[in-house]
Amino acid sequence: MAAITAAAVMALREKTGLPMMECKKALTECNGDTDQAVEWLRKQGIKTQSLRADRETSMGRLAVYTDLEKGVGTIIELKCESAPVAGSPDFKDLANDCAKTLALGPGAASAEELLAQKSQSHPEKTLGELKDDLFNRMREVFDLARICRIDAACGGYAHHDGSKAALIEIGGNVSGPQAAEIAKDVAMHVVALAPKAIRKDDLDQSAVEKEREILTEAARKEGKPENIIQKMIEGRLRNFFSECVLLEQPFVKDDKQRVGKLVETAGLEVKRMENWKLGG
Repeated sequence: MAAITAAAVMALREKTGLPMMECKKALTECNGDTDQAVEWLRKQGIKTQSLRADRETSMGRLAVYTDLEKGVGTIIELKCESAPVAGSPDFKDLANDCAKTLALGPGAASAEELLAQKSQSHPEKTLGELKDDLFNRMREVFDLARICRIDAACGGYAHHDGSKAALIEIGGNVSGPQAAEIAKDVAMHVVALAPKAIRKDDLDQSAVEKEREILTEAARKEGKPENIIQKMIEGRLRNFFSECVLLEQPFVKDDKQRVGKLVETAGLEVKRMENWKLGG
């Protein structure tokens, strides 16, 4: 059996990020062959993952990737067990890599299909292999819970802690830096104010009618004459729409204008909205 030197153990540790004792054991099992030791460690990690598969993954982060010129945008949810891991640079990098690979690769119909693809940031490995390597270092279960790709011009924004993110499909005059900036700003607005619909007609009309009934009854209790109640209701409904409809909301960065006016002035149109929160 080949002698296992301290230098060989240290080199394997630098390559895998795993503890010295595990690296030494791997080299011993593989007769000092570093490449075989890396594979042996990966297989041991997969075995450990299977034993921990039922652990709760309630933490994690959302990541987005957009390329206006290529006409693509993605949003993904990568979950883990603890907040410290969710905030670690390596976990953030993996989440961002998943979003980037989903956007710039061939696309994927499922998380499993995406994990089988070569990483855009580390093309020598698949995303699944990177996920397994990270598990070996952090010993937490990871779950690529949701993925979404839009094959159109998009703006995207993720909150700094990864707990909320939005992806906005836009149409119209989508060329140039102004369009990209406005699309990102609208996505940020969606994350901040969480509109229920893009435009008034997209709302559940039964909910609108219910709101109309509530406002009408409130006006009657105020003793308002029937001939002016309807005018009052329309005014109060505008307030209702400004709270829950994206294009009717005051823009979060300039409440003097509506989001609808912002995108209209730029020659843009909001066509789709994906607004995600971590965990559902």
